[in-house]
Amino acid sequence: MAMKGSGDADLTVIDEFTDGVGWIAYPDETMERASHALSVDGDVWVLDPVDADGVDDLLADLEGEVTGVVVCLDRHKRDAAAIATRHDVPVYVPDWMTGVATKLDAPVERFGRQLGGLQAITIRDSSIPPWQEVGLYDEDGGTLYVPESVGASSYMRTGAETLGVHPMLRLFPPRRALSGLDPERVLCGHGAGVMEDAGRELAAALDSSRGNAPGLYAKAIGQFLG
Repeated sequence: MAMKGSGDADLTVIDEFTDGVGWIAYPDETMERASHALSVDGDVWVLDPVDADGVDDLLADLEGEVTGVVVCLDRHKRDAAAIATRHDVPVYVPDWMTGVATKLDAPVERFGRQLGGLQAITIRDSSIPPWQEVGLYDEDGGTLYVPESVGASSYMRTGAETLGVHPMLRLFPPRRALSGLDPERVLCGHGAGVMEDAGRELAAALDSSRGNAPGLYAKAIGQFLG
């Protein structure tokens, strides 16, 4: 199984609710790269997208017009420029994020603590390891998007976890950024989101991150050796 899929995509919808949708363009890939779109106050924001036939149909089903495509992790340029160009909108990048804007073949707009009706949460801004990540929170709508630090893909979770902290952050989970949030749903940049008891599952992922680290690392070694 390839880490990242390529070639002809096979779009699969993974998260679907009144104000948003999520999809995986290559459902058989190991990384389970998930893309999302949220409708907030009449604006449709496309988050860290991987393109595929059928994406525009998903966006058209949401209330409002596409306002922008958002890069929420410095490694998640993905197909942001292509989708932004197709919809004649900018790519939005956090005003503190470096090394991304100049690599996008599309107009770029910067944003700070708010992006339309979304609250922008700085999850990580570090040089060791290199990692710049912003989460987006629609508090009124109950949706939290976390692009990388927390995910639901199989390589981020032990068998007992619904959400898991990224393997590289297991010993230092993003508690300061994410603790205390109580979303109705958590959408992730990798894997299907959590649509029920999301606040509890997020708290559990953060609280058990270190304790469950040995199990996750053992699982990873077993998959590698297998």
